[in-house]
Amino acid sequence: MKEIIDLFLHLPVHLEAFINAHGTLVYGLLFLIIFCETGLVITPFLPGDSLLFAIGAIAATPGSALNIWYAAIILLVAAILGDTVNYWIGRKFGGWTMRTFPRIVKPSHIAKTNEFFVRYGGKTIIIARFVPIVRTFAPFVAGSGEMDYKRFMFFNVIGALLWVGLILPAGWIFGNIPIIKDNFELVVLGIIAVSILPMVIEIAKAKFRKAPEEEKAE
Repeated sequence: MKEIIDLFLHLPVHLEAFINAHGTLVYGLLFLIIFCETGLVITPFLPGDSLLFAIGAIAATPGSALNIWYAAIILLVAAILGDTVNYWIGRKFGGWTMRTFPRIVKPSHIAKTNEFFVRYGGKTIIIARFVPIVRTFAPFVAGSGEMDYKRFMFFNVIGALLWVGLILPAGWIFGNIPIIKDNFELVVLGIIAVSILPMVIEIAKAKFRKAPEEEKAE
């Protein structure tokens, strides 16, 4: 667990060390992380938003061996393929996955994702791109509920384009500002906080709606 937290909080350091040691193999690593984070319900703990931001920041550093355009294409493909695989896992093996990995595929995570679907419908696939945990479970739930595949793929591609297309350039533009670069740990926590804000708002709204109903029932 400590290793995962350290990875999150010091992503630029770890990525730069990997690039220095292995060069272009970093593109394969980035593909693998994003593919697993979006494509496998058992790995929702992998970095997503913070990784994209860190990649943009590193690519913007003068003399960096990381090409922003190559990275963008690889991340986009990984995000689309990840959601697609996750959709089919949910569609073909949804029940088995939830029974086999109950500590990871938690009913609470599925319930929260279902709440997003109830409120936003198919647009959940787009919105979920920016919400940790929900991002991993949304395509799985879409597959389990047998959402129309063509409709799913439309939202999948749009969501991936927005996710990569917004956060990667944000890292490129802001990642090397001294105050941000020197306090990347706080930036990561800020990204996570902003990402989960929609979910927190929805939970709060649900509780406020439920309270009057419970009072009436009494």
